[in-house]
Amino acid sequence: MALPPPDPQFVLRGTSAAVHTLHFSCGGQEPDVPVLFSGSESGLIHVWNLKTCRVDTVLDGHERNSVYCVETMGSKDRLLSQGRDQRICLWDLAEGRTSVIDSVFTENVGFCRCSLLKVAQGHWLMAMASKALEEVQVLELPSKTSVCTLKPEVGAKLGMPMCLKLWQLSCGSQPLLLAGYEDGSVVLWNLSMGKALSQLVCHQEPVMSLDFDSEKTKGISGSSEKVLSIWSLNEQQNLQVYKTHKLVNAGISDTAIRPDKKILATAGWDHRIRIFGWKKMKPLAVLDYHTATVHCVSFSDHNQPSERLLAAGSKDHRISIWSIYTQT
Repeated sequence: MALPPPDPQFVLRGTSAAVHTLHFSCGGQEPDVPVLFSGSESGLIHVWNLKTCRVDTVLDGHERNSVYCVETMGSKDRLLSQGRDQRICLWDLAEGRTSVIDSVFTENVGFCRCSLLKVAQGHWLMAMASKALEEVQVLELPSKTSVCTLKPEVGAKLGMPMCLKLWQLSCGSQPLLLAGYEDGSVVLWNLSMGKALSQLVCHQEPVMSLDFDSEKTKGISGSSEKVLSIWSLNEQQNLQVYKTHKLVNAGISDTAIRPDKKILATAGWDHRIRIFGWKKMKPLAVLDYHTATVHCVSFSDHNQPSERLLAAGSKDHRISIWSIYTQT
C-alpha cells in the first residue's frame, strides 16, 4: 500500500500577499543560519530565518510592484530581485544593510523571470526579456555590459519569451540559453554566435516554466495545458521530445529539478504540488495543502541531504515547507 503524502514540516505566514517566487540560501560552509527569500505580489521581499521560522528582514525596492524573481549571487548577502516595475535590483545585505546598490531597467512588461549564470568569480551572465517583444538580452554583471541580443529569425512568430534558463555543460564551456516562448516552443540559443541552434514545439499554449538538467542534457516544461513535456538535447545540440506526461488537472506555474537530479516538483493551478522521479517521471507524491494556485516551488541547497527541503509559495499568502528527502 502506498504511504499517504506527508504534511508540511512547517508553514510560513505573514507575507499578507500572494507569493510569486522563492529562493533558498542554506549551503554555506560556515555554520550559517539557513534562509529562504520570498517575493510577493505586494512588492516586498521577505528574508525568512529557517531556524526560528520567522521573518528576519523585509526588503522594499520595487515600489509595491509584484516581485517575481529572487536569486542570490554567490552569497546570501548579494541578492538580485526582479519586479513588475520593470526593474532588476541588486542588493547588498552584508552587516544588516538593506540597500539596493544597482539596478537594471528592463522596459519589459511581461513576467518572464531573468536567469543568472556564474561564469567566473564575481562575474555573472544575466538573460532577460527585453523591450522588443520577442527579444532576449544578455548582460554581464556587475558591469551591466551587453553581451548579446537574441532575436528570432524574421517570420519565426515565437511571441514573447516566457521563461529562461542559462546553463553550460562544464565550467569554462560555452554558455547556452534555453528559452520558452508564447507559441509553445523551446529554443536553444548560442550566445557567442547570437543565433538559435534548435527549436522544438513542446506545447500548444505558452511555455509557463522550464528547468534543465545539464548533466543528463534533459529538460522539462509546463504550460496551461494538462501535459508536462520532457525533452532532451542530442550530440548535435538538437532538441527532441523525450516523452510527455499527462496531468489530471491543467496548469503548471513552475517546475524545479532538485540539485541532486533525483526528483522534480511542479507547482499546480489546482493548488497541488506534484513530486516525480526525474529518471522515469514516476509520480511519487501529491502534496495537498494550499487553498489557491501554487505559483512557485524551490529546493533548498543544504549540504546535508537529510536537511534538504522543498518550499512552495501560493496565491493563498502561505509558504509550505516540506521534508521529502528519503535515504535510499
